[in-house]
Amino acid sequence: MMRLSRWSSLLLVALASTGCSHDSRSRFPSAESPLELERVVLYRNGIGYFERSGTIDGNVLTLKVRKDQINDLLKSLTVVERKSGRAVSVSMPLDPQSWANAALATLQPGRGNLAEVLDALRGTEVTLSTSDGTLSGRIVMVEPLEEAPSETNGLRPMPAPTRDHRITLLEGDALRVTKLSRVKGVRFSDGDLAMQFGRTLDASAGEGMFQQVQVSIRLEGASSHDLLVSYVAAAPMWKPTYRVVLPKAGKGTALLQGWAVVDNTSGEDWSQVALGLTSGAPIAFRYDLHTPRDVARSDLTEVGVHRQAAVMMGETSYEEAEAEPMAPAGAAAPSVAWGAFNNETDEAEAKPRADRRPEPRKKLAEAYGEALEDRLDRPALDLESLRRSTQSQARASAVSGLTRFDLEGKVTVPEGTSTMVAIVNSEVEGEETFLFRPGGAGLGYEANPYRVVRFKNTTPFVLEPGPISIFAGGSFVGEGLSETVGAGSSATVPFAVETGLMVSSVNKDDRESMQLVKLSRGVLEVEQFARRTTTYTVKAQTLDTGFTLLVRHPKTGFNYELSERPEGTEDLIDGYLVKVTVAPGQREGSLTLREQTPSRTTLSIWSKPALELLEKLLIHVELTPELKKRLQPIVDGRREIGRLDEQLEGLTQKRNQLDQRSNELRENLRSIEKNQQATPQRQKWTRQLDEFTSEGNKLGAQLAELEAKRLDKRMELEDLLQGLEVEPPKPKK
Repeated sequence: MMRLSRWSSLLLVALASTGCSHDSRSRFPSAESPLELERVVLYRNGIGYFERSGTIDGNVLTLKVRKDQINDLLKSLTVVERKSGRAVSVSMPLDPQSWANAALATLQPGRGNLAEVLDALRGTEVTLSTSDGTLSGRIVMVEPLEEAPSETNGLRPMPAPTRDHRITLLEGDALRVTKLSRVKGVRFSDGDLAMQFGRTLDASAGEGMFQQVQVSIRLEGASSHDLLVSYVAAAPMWKPTYRVVLPKAGKGTALLQGWAVVDNTSGEDWSQVALGLTSGAPIAFRYDLHTPRDVARSDLTEVGVHRQAAVMMGETSYEEAEAEPMAPAGAAAPSVAWGAFNNETDEAEAKPRADRRPEPRKKLAEAYGEALEDRLDRPALDLESLRRSTQSQARASAVSGLTRFDLEGKVTVPEGTSTMVAIVNSEVEGEETFLFRPGGAGLGYEANPYRVVRFKNTTPFVLEPGPISIFAGGSFVGEGLSETVGAGSSATVPFAVETGLMVSSVNKDDRESMQLVKLSRGVLEVEQFARRTTTYTVKAQTLDTGFTLLVRHPKTGFNYELSERPEGTEDLIDGYLVKVTVAPGQREGSLTLREQTPSRTTLSIWSKPALELLEKLLIHVELTPELKKRLQPIVDGRREIGRLDEQLEGLTQKRNQLDQRSNELRENLRSIEKNQQATPQRQKWTRQLDEFTSEGNKLGAQLAELEAKRLDKRMELEDLLQGLEVEPPKPKK
């Protein structure tokens, strides 16, 4: 316990960066300046904020900035004269414009070839080594060349044409031509051009780490200036890691600890700087401010040469021409009290190890009293000891929606190393429980839930995503990975698989009968629920002391909602977190969830389902007597029309059958029309056809009568529906 306290009282842990490979060339720092680096703030988006301050003599402050960092510095550079004077201008050399830049621009990853490079170097003196000798001269042009294949005997497929390039050089007053396929080597006559190629390739290989740009800041006023300079440069994101110590009872006060791993790859030591760490999601991007940009413009030379004024008749105007008319930063949130260092050491611990003699447990108890006896019985890694072992010295504040941790003491981080600093050491509400999600806990554990730790972030700040080590019962029990945990929100982190529990689920889909939502002028708006019922069942093999299982239930669809929310239900982005409780003495429990989505449509009052909905509406207990009195003749009329529809349907079907049989008889009569021996049969079929025709005429008269009666009833019903709008009360759940 004493050794643990002494080890963990360190605020910083310097880690040698063994994973970085170093080039034989020396990498320049992000920025060099006579001003001292005083403050570094690291973000989670790949940038860092740097502050330098100090006094310089003269009116020019010179910064040497690594080429790959110049654009970030230009868009964020701030110079403050803390006594007198001001910055007048910032100057620097332009990014060199040369043939080499144009040629190398074609050699981006996955692009470019020798023909494109040579074509970009038109006018350059080169010497080409070819298979036929050497050629020297200035590059005039590089042209694509396509040669047709040689003749074949017709038995083989025609080969593809050969692609090549023709290079033309100007040597004195003669043009020399060769094919690119014959070129074996290229030598530049201009040594400066070759050197520019080399430097540019060096910069490309190290992304600008081996080149510097000198930035000069001119100042005004006194000969001595007290300056504060700040800028933004690329920096590795800081990485959080956490520890959660569960309470002894499994639920109650837990310990949440957090550290930040900081990497220094800036090329210079951070010596005794104020270090800040910012969480959140600020926006950062690259933008080239250093390279000159030429804007294409139209060439109107010929237009100016050939301009000619047209003859126009003069005119006079008598009217005078009329003249024709250009967020405060958020207040800092209260700081979190993180405690102080515990630098106490026992006298015995301070002695060299060789001078100590092991004493029996009884003698130790007699010498130090009962408190030591209790102390020896406790686990070495309990909540209280771990809380005392890590004392963070960071002040946390909220700035423009971001959480910033500022270390209270100065920090030294050598270049090329990592540093681990403690930022969180707080008590939170936590518990250990079980969590099941569809699919289980992975391959081979499809029916098993996870063991999880749940805690509530009671700090007012956001916890960034990172690994979490879980401790319980005085030892390490597992680890998990956390997403972003907002202030006041709960986190559920799986850290182990629970094979002693088995979870199964059963789904059932159905639809409810239609319900009337609104009746308006003969149009019924109806609602029918699509419903899914899911039942989760959990069984324990040996655990019978009672427990709670959390189930992460995914939503059936975007428009599905729980018809009844079980107690303790938590909403997720794409689902729900529900609880299955198993009582003490039991080993099995279940929970049924019902999700439904209303599907609305409209029906005409003349459709068949409409009558059933109207009859249900008439017997609704919450309708007023006046409304029921008005609805009764409408329902009666709709019933009468329904009976007429049934009669019409029956008579129509009967007449259709008579028409079909009559058509068959007519076809039969035509077939025996010229057969003299079929006279008896023809007479029989003729009598039947007359009977069918007579019966059909009677059915037609009945149909016409019913149609007229139905039309009258329909007109009466439409008169009753005029201006009628009914919205029945929603049924109680």
